[in-house]
Amino acid sequence: GVVLFSQNIETPDQVKKLCAAIQEYARTKHQPPLIIAIDQEGGQVARLKEPFTEFPGNPAMKDVNDAVHFAETTAAELSQAGINMNLAPVMDVAPLGMTSIMAERAFGHDPEWVAKLGLTVITHLQQHHIMAVAKHFPGIGRTAADSHIELPACEYSLSDLKSYDLIPFAQCIAQQVAGIMLSHVMYPEIDPKWPASLSRQIAHR
Repeated sequence: GVVLFSQNIETPDQVKKLCAAIQEYARTKHQPPLIIAIDQEGGQVARLKEPFTEFPGNPAMKDVNDAVHFAETTAAELSQAGINMNLAPVMDVAPLGMTSIMAERAFGHDPEWVAKLGLTVITHLQQHHIMAVAKHFPGIGRTAADSHIELPACEYSLSDLKSYDLIPFAQCIAQQVAGIMLSHVMYPEIDPKWPASLSRQIAHR
């Protein structure tokens, strides 16, 4: 598959033609239909600007209706453009009382609230044939550094993560989210073998 960024975007018609050309090229090479992905969270991270609908972002969502409106509108516009995967929603939990790198992108500080709104977005994207991707597993809400620039270390135990950061991801997996995006964060307090065993625990939560 491919991922589109802002430099690939000019107009809705241009994006539609680009995606169609990508899929046609795949067909000529006897490949299956490709995943064409984009980051369209709303707010700070939205590759598609006007005339596509611009949303203020996850922190501005007040209730489930806001999440449904975002997901259904975004799904319709992505489908029309030929994009079939949205690298969203953010399922990180941004705690109160700290400078979280995700403060302007997360649904909030309550894991259950994040899970509720995030699952609503996932459900309505996928019901409208847009694959959703929950990010950034296992959660970067309790980090302050920008992992695009440096490698943050999260000094929390596995039990800490399971009781807070992982709650939204557990629910996403249970509801069969199409994809999970990994974070760029080190967890020095956790055994290196933990991802495989944790995945099994989450899947059976």
